[in-house]
Amino acid sequence: MTVSIKFCGAARTVTGSMHLISAGRTEALLDCGLFHGRRDETYEVNSGFAFNPQRLGSVVLSHAHIDHCGNIPTLIKKGYRSHIFATPPTKELCNYMIPDSGHVQQEDIKYVNKINKRRHLPPRFPLYTKREAEHSLKYLRSLDYHVKFALSKEVDLTFFEAGHILGSAVPVLDIKTSNGTMRIAYAVDLGRYGMPLLKDPEVPQDIDYLIIESTYGGRKHGSIQEAEDELADAVNRAISRAGKIIIPSFALERTQLIVFFISELIKRKKIKKIPLYVDSPLAVNLTKVFRDNWSYFDEITRLAFEKEEDPLGYDNISYITKINDSKRLNNEKGPMIIISASGMCENGRILHHLKNNIEDPRNMVIVIGFMAKNTLGRRIVERKKEVKIFGVPHRLNAEVITLNAFSSHADADGLVEYVKRCRGSLKKVFIVHGDEEQSKVLKANLKKLGLKASVPAKGETTYLSGDKA
Repeated sequence: MTVSIKFCGAARTVTGSMHLISAGRTEALLDCGLFHGRRDETYEVNSGFAFNPQRLGSVVLSHAHIDHCGNIPTLIKKGYRSHIFATPPTKELCNYMIPDSGHVQQEDIKYVNKINKRRHLPPRFPLYTKREAEHSLKYLRSLDYHVKFALSKEVDLTFFEAGHILGSAVPVLDIKTSNGTMRIAYAVDLGRYGMPLLKDPEVPQDIDYLIIESTYGGRKHGSIQEAEDELADAVNRAISRAGKIIIPSFALERTQLIVFFISELIKRKKIKKIPLYVDSPLAVNLTKVFRDNWSYFDEITRLAFEKEEDPLGYDNISYITKINDSKRLNNEKGPMIIISASGMCENGRILHHLKNNIEDPRNMVIVIGFMAKNTLGRRIVERKKEVKIFGVPHRLNAEVITLNAFSSHADADGLVEYVKRCRGSLKKVFIVHGDEEQSKVLKANLKKLGLKASVPAKGETTYLSGDKA
């Protein structure tokens, strides 16, 4: 039986994770994520697939971030009609994440089309609508950690803890071949050890082939303590000039994590208690999912919930859902903190907050996560003098602070250490989900350990059966 991997997305780039496993007559897709980039490129890349969706037997989701699950509605539109497997928290989070993606696309297109109409440009259309996104949810099925499930006669699936976000998993496929069982692990995305809220990543044993991320393949995170100190310094600096602090954040996990850290700084009197607004209907719903699934968190967080101490609900925090309440923040004077989605500043309410605040030098933008190439977030991180928002140029006069230590991705050392712990029967490592230069650094570091590693290109197919090297 021939076994192969086709790398259909997030190969030599970060977003749009999608990898096709073929084993005899079985075709299983690992993740079905949205690619993020410039508007035209984004639509073109996400509109089609490098395989026939109608031939797929199953889809396996590693977690609920949109760059891993957000193109499921398009897959359904193209004819996929089988199950989509995820952990119980991931399934619950997707119930909010995926429809919100459709809603955000519709709202952004509506706003862009107002501008296009004035410019006599043709209208644009969303990749999918909220209704289409809601329809796709009926194909989701939950599978808890450490439960082996038969996807087909040839392939079994087991989820292990990835430690990246609530519900994130390292899916492991056990494939029955004429030469015995072949084991493929998919560690994309992979978390960090010792992060608040989350359990540590698990390392499955007896892995033959490992697909691993490389978001920070060549970079190291500072300590959490250093990041807290930098965050406190930045917030205090903005407070001293009565500025607004804008924090672009993924509604899922990063928002809850940064709320936790800011609340801890206030409790320890390292920063003043100022209004903190989480301006995202999605984040409000996701935070409820977090509270309902506290048993999946680390021991310290579980104990806090058992004592009815909610680490996400301090009295200075306002969770905003209504658009009019969001708009009122434009007229409010600082200091204040506004956390809003999306994380890479490509859509959602964060665009309006940036539009209204980045030209004022009293204000501050704090970046707490990775920004992919060709996104507005990356241009802000690079401190471009001028950035376009909704196609209109704006001067970037606000102070920009980047704090990568809050990332829930493993860094260069963490990735190498994870692979070392897998190395017993490991034949080869495939490096994906990273800018090409980051992937190449990780590859070089793994080669120093005597491990075979490659950085596949998008669309590349690798055949695994009979590979004894």
